[in-house]
Amino acid sequence: MAKTNQSTMTKLIASMLFLVCIILLGGGCEAQLSSSFYSTTCPNISSVVRGVLEPALRSDIRINARIIRMHFHDCMVNGCDGSLLLDNGNGIQSEKDAVPNQSITGFNVIDDIKTALESVCPNVVSCADILAIASQIGVVLAGGPTWAVELGRRDSRTANQAGTSAIPSPFDLLDDLEDKFDDVGLDSIDLVALSGAHSFGRARCATFVGRLYNFNNTGNPDPTIDTTYLATLRQTCPQGGNANVVENLDQDTPNTFDNRYFTNLQTNKGLLTSDQVLFSTPDEDTVDIVNQFGGSQAAFFDAFGKSMIKMGAISPLTGTNGEIRTNCRVPN
Repeated sequence: MAKTNQSTMTKLIASMLFLVCIILLGGGCEAQLSSSFYSTTCPNISSVVRGVLEPALRSDIRINARIIRMHFHDCMVNGCDGSLLLDNGNGIQSEKDAVPNQSITGFNVIDDIKTALESVCPNVVSCADILAIASQIGVVLAGGPTWAVELGRRDSRTANQAGTSAIPSPFDLLDDLEDKFDDVGLDSIDLVALSGAHSFGRARCATFVGRLYNFNNTGNPDPTIDTTYLATLRQTCPQGGNANVVENLDQDTPNTFDNRYFTNLQTNKGLLTSDQVLFSTPDEDTVDIVNQFGGSQAAFFDAFGKSMIKMGAISPLTGTNGEIRTNCRVPN
């Protein structure tokens, strides 16, 4: 009799909880991202990630830029689900092999972070969340803003190599960029703010050499490049030279996260086509946004944090969807 009463009470409580979910969430009970998601299950997540990133940054000054690029490229394909991190095998065609991702390196540092977290919080923290929190810590370590990273993503069991066509290209004009951002719910402010991640990092000559010598098959350089800057870039990337040589995205403060990227655009010193079009495309709202961020680092930092939260919420797997990979490179 006692067992029957206990069973009845359990069912009653479950029914009440389900009803609460319907009332509060409009009919669905999927888990939501939260900045306190790991507060009880892995309360030291930030210190563990930072403990791996700091020595990695001493070995590779570009690792923070590499990781935030991983996070962005991951989110633009099927949402922020860690699919970019999967290697080939088990029927998976890795997104790493797609053209937009072939120059991405630093996956070993994500492996190291995962190993460190598994040792203190086994089977708890997703690889998708590692990308999100490591991006934030990397920006802070470079002198940039902090923001409340929302967590609770789970990892995809599959990749989508064909879907990498959604990733913005360094050759994209403004209309293409706006369309790709709009497709995932990001607006012009997000486009300009997130482009500000080019405050640090490098780009290969292959991604901008066309602007230096034969822009749009005209036989001339891109007219929006400052002439002094053009001469500097031609020294780094001579015609017919090594396409894999790299140049700073921001020549003034290449390893510091600041608003210099936007003042560079204002003086026609954006490195990539996708950078300079934010300012040089006439009658577009992106010009006003560039001017705002160029005039106020505080305004840029505030917008950047908000846009990173918004980007990180693109179609995450939550609740019982996906899995928590024990190895970021392969499904469980």
